[in-house]
Amino acid sequence: MDSSMIQSIWTVVVLVLFVGIVIWAWSSKRKQDFDEAANIPFNEDEVPTEKTSKENPHG
Repeated sequence: MDSSMIQSIWTVVVLVLFVGIVIWAWSSKRKQDFDEAANIPFNEDEVPTEKTSKENPHG
């Protein structure tokens, strides 16, 4: 096996992996999970509060 054969096999493996991930991401089984994840920022009820300190944080 020479290096061009290994590179060709690696290219095919990566392509198959990419296609598999795309099919997984766009499958109808995952739609509800992705919709819930997309709405996470809107589910926050509390406004985050910042600690305010009168001391100089730089010393």
